Amino acid sequence: MFKNYKNDYIEWLIIFGVVLLLLEILFFNKGLIFSLFVAGGMIYLGRKKQGRPRRKWLFYGGLVFLAISVFNMMTFKFLLLAILLHFFIQFLNAKKRPNKITVELSKPEQTVHAETLIQIKPLFENIFLGQQKTPLGIYEWNDVNIQAGIGDTVIDLSYTMLPKGETIIFIRNLIGNIQILVPYDLEVTVNHSAVIGRTKVFENQNSKLFNSVFQVKTPGYDAAEQKVKIFTSLIVGNIEVSRI
Repeated sequence: MFKNYKNDYIEWLIIFGVVLLLLEILFFNKGLIFSLFVAGGMIYLGRKKQGRPRRKWLFYGGLVFLAISVFNMMTFKFLLLAILLHFFIQFLNAKKRPNKITVELSKPEQTVHAETLIQIKPLFENIFLGQQKTPLGIYEWNDVNIQAGIGDTVIDLSYTMLPKGETIIFIRNLIGNIQILVPYDLEVTVNHSAVIGRTKVFENQNSKLFNSVFQVKTPGYDAAEQKVKIFTSLIVGNIEVSRI
C-alpha cells in the first residue's frame, strides 16, 4: 500500500499545479488571461497574411509576448520545480534499490521465440515548426497520429488507396491550419476542438469557433465499408475538409 502512495505523487503534483493555476488567475495574476489572449490574437493575425512585413513582425511579436507571459507564470515555475523533484526522487529510488541481476537456467530444448514486428514508416513526424503535406504523386497510406507546434498540415487522400474499414487521422496542433482533401465517394466524420479559429467542412462553414468542440459526419458514415475518422485539435487556427 505504501508503494502505491509513493507512486501517486506525480498525480498529486498535477492536481496541485491545476489548483495553483486557478489561484494565480483568480487572485494573484488576474491579467494573465488578457495577456495570453492578446498574444494569441497577435499570432493569429500575423499568420493570416504572412506576406506582409508588418504581419510577420506581428506574428513573431506575439510569440515573444506569449513566451514572456508563460515564463512569468507562477505555475510554470512550479512545473519546473516539479520536474526537478521528480528526477531527484527517481535518483534516490535508484540508489536505494540497486539493479539486481537474476540468472535463470533453462533446458536446452526449451526455446523462446520472439514475436515478429514490422516497422511501418509514418507519413508525418512530430515537428515544432514548419509545414507538412502528403506527396504530390501516388503514395502508400498509413494512419496519421501526430503532434505539431506551429505550422500547417495538408493531407490529400486522392493520391492513395485507402484500406477497407475505418481510416484514422489524428492531429494535435498548437497554432496553424489543417486542410484535408477527400474523394467524393468517401464517408467522413470530423471531431474538432479549438480555442480560436474557423471550421469549414464541405459546404458548411463556421466562422466563430471559440473554445468549443465541433462534430459532424456524413449521412452514410455508419453503414459505409470505407470511411475516414478525423480527430483534430488546435489552440489557434482553422480546419478545412473539402471534396476533391
